[in-house]
Amino acid sequence: MKALVNGSVWTGGNPGVRSEAIGISGERIVAVGTSADVVEGMGPGVEVMDLEKRFVSAGFQDAHVHPADGGMQRMQCDLSGCTSAKEALAAIAAYVAGHPEVEFVQGGGWLYPWFEGGNPEAHALDAVTGGVPTYLTVADGHSGWANQAALRLAGIKSSTPDPSDGRIVRNEDGSPQGTLHEGAMALVERIVPSPSPDELREGLLAGQSALFEVGVTSWQDAWVNAEIHELYRSLAISGELRASVRGALWWDRERGLEQLDDLIELSREGHERYDPRTIKLMLDGVCENHTAAMLDPYTDRAGRPTDNSGLDFIDPQDLPAIVTAIDAAGLQCHFHALGDRAVRNALDAIEAARYANGPTDLRHHIAHLQVVHPDDVSRFGSLGVTANLQPLWACADEAVTELTLPFLQEPQRIHQYPFAALARRTNIAMGSDWPVSSPDVMAQVAVAATRAVSEETLEEAFLPDQKLDYATSLKAFTSGSAYVNHLDHETGVIAPGFRADLVILDQDPFGLAWTGGIAVDMTLVGGEIVHHRDLATN
Repeated sequence: MKALVNGSVWTGGNPGVRSEAIGISGERIVAVGTSADVVEGMGPGVEVMDLEKRFVSAGFQDAHVHPADGGMQRMQCDLSGCTSAKEALAAIAAYVAGHPEVEFVQGGGWLYPWFEGGNPEAHALDAVTGGVPTYLTVADGHSGWANQAALRLAGIKSSTPDPSDGRIVRNEDGSPQGTLHEGAMALVERIVPSPSPDELREGLLAGQSALFEVGVTSWQDAWVNAEIHELYRSLAISGELRASVRGALWWDRERGLEQLDDLIELSREGHERYDPRTIKLMLDGVCENHTAAMLDPYTDRAGRPTDNSGLDFIDPQDLPAIVTAIDAAGLQCHFHALGDRAVRNALDAIEAARYANGPTDLRHHIAHLQVVHPDDVSRFGSLGVTANLQPLWACADEAVTELTLPFLQEPQRIHQYPFAALARRTNIAMGSDWPVSSPDVMAQVAVAATRAVSEETLEEAFLPDQKLDYATSLKAFTSGSAYVNHLDHETGVIAPGFRADLVILDQDPFGLAWTGGIAVDMTLVGGEIVHHRDLATN
C-alpha cells in the first residue's frame, strides 16, 4: 500500500479544488483527501511518498498515436530533432557515415516547409548518401523522400503513371523528382526492407517508454495492422505492455466489405491491457500537399481556383455502407479527416449508421479536423461523435502560413481547427499523432490554450476565438480521451475505485501563461512507477 502525500492533487474537476493525498492499494486508488486522513486510513505499514507540493493529475491518455512508428524512428535515421533542410542533410550524412552496415537507409521526421513547395529532391539526398538506397518519410507520414538509388530499385521513371490515390512529383522533363505523395509512396515502400519481429518489438517498447516519459499511461494506436496486433497481444500476455491500449485496426482501402469478417475476428483477440475493437478509416490526405478532401478547390498562389479538391481515399458513395456494417458489428470507427469534405463524409456515414442501426455506445470519433464547415460543427453533438484533436497543429507555423493558407479559399481559412466551437457541442479528446508531432502533452496543452507557436509569439495567436482553457485541454487528455478509449469507468479522473494511473508534474499548469516547459517528474501505472525523472541531471 502507498500514500502519496503533501501534493496538489487535481482530481479532474474544478481546477480550483484540490486534494493533498492519494491512497493506493494494489492497482487501485482507495482514498483521496488530506494527507493526515489518507495516511491514517491506510493503516500501519503504508509506504509514504512526499510529493513536495507537486501537481498530480490522472495519467494522460493519447487518443491518436503511433508508438511503434515513433519507437522505430528513434532507432533509424531520425530527423525529428532537426529544424531545417541543412540540419536534416547533415543528420542524414552523419547517420550514413555511422552505420556502414545499413544497406537501405530508412527513417523520417522531415517537414514540408524546409523545402521549396514542400518537395525535397532526390539529388540532395544523393549528395549525402553515397549511393545507398534511402527513403525517408515526412513527419506526418503522407509523403516520402527517395534518392535515385531507391527510385531505380522501385522502377519509378518518367513513364510511371501516378496512382489514383497519390502523386509522383516530377521534374520539368517528367522524370521523378524524389518526392512521392500519399498512394505514390507505396511504389517505393514495397521494396523497402521490413523490420524484423525483434526490431518491431524493440520499437514498440521504446515507444511505450517514450510515452511514459511524457505522462501518457493509455493510448489509442491509430494504425494497427495484423503484425502490430499480434505484437500488442504478445506484449500484453507477457506483461511487458504496461499501458492500456485501444487498437484501431486498419481498414484497407484497396479492399471492400469482404475484409470486415477478418477484422471482427482480430477484434475478438483482446486482452485486459489491449482492446482492438476499433476500425481506422483514412478518408483523405493533408492540406500541405493538397490531398485533404475539400468542399471548395485549392487555389494557386495567385488565389485562382484550381481543378484540385483533394483526394477521397474511400469512395463517399461506399462509405455509409461500410460504416453502417462496422457499427452493426459493434466496433468503433476512428476516422482520419482533415478537409471539410472528408469531415462531412464521415458525419454523413455515421448518420446513416445511426439511422440503420439505432443509437449505440460505440463512441465513434473523427481525428484531425483541420477544416470543418460551420454547418457540420453542431452535427458532432447530435450524432454523439467525439472530436479527436491534435493541438500542436493549431498555430501559425510554417506548415500553415507557407503551405496551407495561400492555397485555401477565404471561408476555409477561418474554419481551421475550430476547437472551442467543437468543445461547446461535443466531447473532445486529444492526441499527438506522434511521431508526426511531439508526444509532449504539456506542449500540446500550451498550443491549445494560446493558439501560438511559442511563448514568444503569444500575441500572434492563430484564430484566437478558438482557444481552449487549460482545464478543458487537460480534461481532453484525461477524461475525454478515456471516454473515447472506453476506459472512463476506471481511468481519466482521480477517485476511489479508479486505477492508480497518475502523472506528477514539476509545476502547476493552471495560472501559467505557457505550459510548454513543464516537465513530468513521475508517471505511475497501476500504482507502480514506470517513469521517474532524474532530478540530479535535469
